[in-house]
Amino acid sequence: MQNTHSRWIKIFIAVILVCSGCATIANLDFNKLYGHENTENREAASVTQASLESPATTFYQTKVAPVIEGRCVVCHACYDAPCQLKMSSPEGIERGANKEMVYHGSRILAATPNRLFIDALGAEQWRDRGFYPVLNEREQSPRANTQSSVLAKMLMLKKQHPLPDEKLLDERFDVSIDRSQQCPTVAEFNGYAKSQAFGGMPYALPELTDAEHNILMSWIDSGAYMPARAPLPDAQAQAVDSLEQFLNGDSLKMQLSARYIYEHLFSSHLYFSEITEPGTQPTFFNLVRSRTPSGQAIDVIPSRRPFDDPGVKRIYYRLQPVMSSIVNKTHQPYAIHKELTDKWQKWFVDADYSVTELPSYKPKVAANPLTAFTQLPENARYRFMLERAQNTIMGYIKGPVCRGQVALNVINDRFWVYFVKPEVVDSPKISDFYQSQKDNLRLPAEQESTALAVTWLEYASRQGDYMRARHEFMATALEDGQHFTENDIWAGDGDNDNATLTVFRHFDNATVIKGLVGKPPKTAWVIDYALLERIHYLLVAGFDVYGNYGHQLMTRLYMDFLRMEGESNFLAFLPPDTRRKELASWYQHAGPELTEFVEGKINPFDQPSGMQFSTKDHKKELYSIFAEHVKDVQPSRYRLQDSELGDNSKALLGQLANIKGTSASILPELSMILVQPTDSDEPEIFTLVRNSAHFNVNSLFSEDANRDYAKDDVTLVHGLLGSYPDVFWRVKEADLAKLVAKAQQIKSEQDYQAFLDLFAVRRTAKDFWQFSDKLNQTFMHHSPIEGGLLDYNRLENR
Repeated sequence: MQNTHSRWIKIFIAVILVCSGCATIANLDFNKLYGHENTENREAASVTQASLESPATTFYQTKVAPVIEGRCVVCHACYDAPCQLKMSSPEGIERGANKEMVYHGSRILAATPNRLFIDALGAEQWRDRGFYPVLNEREQSPRANTQSSVLAKMLMLKKQHPLPDEKLLDERFDVSIDRSQQCPTVAEFNGYAKSQAFGGMPYALPELTDAEHNILMSWIDSGAYMPARAPLPDAQAQAVDSLEQFLNGDSLKMQLSARYIYEHLFSSHLYFSEITEPGTQPTFFNLVRSRTPSGQAIDVIPSRRPFDDPGVKRIYYRLQPVMSSIVNKTHQPYAIHKELTDKWQKWFVDADYSVTELPSYKPKVAANPLTAFTQLPENARYRFMLERAQNTIMGYIKGPVCRGQVALNVINDRFWVYFVKPEVVDSPKISDFYQSQKDNLRLPAEQESTALAVTWLEYASRQGDYMRARHEFMATALEDGQHFTENDIWAGDGDNDNATLTVFRHFDNATVIKGLVGKPPKTAWVIDYALLERIHYLLVAGFDVYGNYGHQLMTRLYMDFLRMEGESNFLAFLPPDTRRKELASWYQHAGPELTEFVEGKINPFDQPSGMQFSTKDHKKELYSIFAEHVKDVQPSRYRLQDSELGDNSKALLGQLANIKGTSASILPELSMILVQPTDSDEPEIFTLVRNSAHFNVNSLFSEDANRDYAKDDVTLVHGLLGSYPDVFWRVKEADLAKLVAKAQQIKSEQDYQAFLDLFAVRRTAKDFWQFSDKLNQTFMHHSPIEGGLLDYNRLENR
């Protein structure tokens, strides 16, 4: 037995050596034919074509870039882009690919971050980090440019081996999100092509048209030139300078305020709404920390987190143009205008307070906003986050991650969010209470990116102490019958539609939208200042996608308590007996780790409610009372009645929202529906969202065991919702009755596939790319600011 084992080890080693030898021989052949790889070869060739008015620039901008955006960026634009090849910018293409996986939940030590535009600049620095070129970096000749380019070879392989003429892909294609990745260098490509004949680009999607293929091959053949970036127009440059001057004031008050603003907006895409032409996509900017002041080239300070020690005495907050294509999954548009900056001035500069010294960047200080920013008024901080509450919560979804089932299985599939009004926070008693709880409110990010999961117990104990102290404080502060009512819920100051949010979870990704969308959900949150701040610093500012297993596990476990805190705040508006019954129904089959919470040992749930109920269904009535309270700030987006289809058509579509139970569970997370109206050439888009029901959402690994399939349902919205479509439906308005009838008859996988045969645009469809272009164009036409390219990595094969 031992000899057999040794023989297999020797065979395995021999195979590795042979493969390595083949790659080495191939490299020698390439070196002999086209010279050695050197980034300077491409750089020298590009200098000769650097003019923004050159024919090469025009060809790239008008011909090449549209093909790359429409056919490549839809799969290669985020941390989870196959082989880390981000094709959403010239810099990403020049960076090339890497064989390491970014999403690696079991790593013992934190990985080295490889963030484009941050951790390295220029191809040479990326080569030092293990990235290999996908464009030719050898002799710059037409033959070498194609034969020494992985990108060219991937395109040619696809042309030689297009998709089989079948409606479903067979076992040769793995389209699962966690599939094993093959990332060949040019020296390894022949072996890859032999074993993965159908592995050309675009992978598991239809091939490019001859015209598109020829455009890209002609571009590569001529050197794959990518133009320099044009300078900002004067109006944009002036707006940038004005905001930078504001953020970089010299006073301690302004330095602390700017630090707070930066740590909350570092993942957002800022734009100047007052100088953006209506109906056009703005110029977007990232807020970054720089070693250099305004007027000089930006020198970004790379750090894992926005609150890490910058290593310089003075930080300058600068606006760096977003240099990648706008993709929906990472896009957080944030409008800057005078009304907003006047509020910042009022909250942070004109307010009556003083800053005596700037806080430390030591992790135990910087990772806890209630410690780091104790000198800033709580009301100012809370107002800042509430002003764009959707953006604040959206950071959790679109900030540091592109996917995260382990992170997102901590929330229900659809729930509503309300906020405590700022006036409640603007109280010396509240401020003193938060200060007394700073130690209990410490966050796992203080352990940095290589953390030990066992320290989780320490944070769990502190959270329990905080909840008990909070209960005692509320019992004292709300004496004499002063109990919470709907008047303590923020109603958006009468004009801010961020007052309520709906959060949809789509398994390993999610969407946050304004307003109360869909039927009343199973659960809801009420968020106060401390909870909102901790959500941001736990999941956005403090989360490191390159962190180790312990860091990611502690983040997930701590979020359990933040979710339950938000839910408890909502339940506090119900009578005590109703609270306990609701909580028990939300946490059926919960494990022993929740026993103390559900039984009331951590949160006793015994304070009276200030609400008056006239029905027996207290939760339903509470939703109605809250709805009346916030009715003036409910946005109209996503409402079915706003569609321009005929009334009968809208009524038919509305029937889709009645699908539930097993029928709903068969549907994928996101079905995007394109309806071609009878009386218009402009299609309309709808999204059918599956809401997966759970007995509880407290289990880290056994989510399927907690699924309550019988209670699955769907939500239908007008417009495009989500970033990762699972399936596309296409239907003429005249055929809506047939589509709805067939959808309502889905009871099995066979029924679903028969439905798709009639109405789906599968990933194998001959006109897939034409449909994709139409969908994205329609989306961008209606949402030029919020819209971005969709991601096709989750398209199903059914």
